[in-house]
Amino acid sequence: MRALISNGVFAIVFASFSLANAQMDHSSMHGSPAAKKASASVDAMGEGTVKKVDKTKGTVTLSHGALPNGMSPMTMAYRVKDRSWLDRLQAGQTIRFATDPADNDMTVTRIELVK
Repeated sequence: MRALISNGVFAIVFASFSLANAQMDHSSMHGSPAAKKASASVDAMGEGTVKKVDKTKGTVTLSHGALPNGMSPMTMAYRVKDRSWLDRLQAGQTIRFATDPADNDMTVTRIELVK
């Protein structure tokens, strides 16, 4: 009988803990990606090298180090906010650029040529 009561108490305590834990918001405990993006400045700029300009697709391929928004170093194609920028960019140029957090940083919203 005592083992039955102990198991019953354990089940109630465990169920209560599980319910409380399930209702807890853990998103801020380890710096969630959403929290990092929210804290990154919209105008924070990274530096990269132009690898390719594709006027047909409206993209520029950039090789960059770690960005202020938390993005790791990589080479990838980005859309550009203003396609006329593609007329000024050439492979090999170094630029500073900002991306749009509203579309997961897939669009370059600002470009400055580095001299």
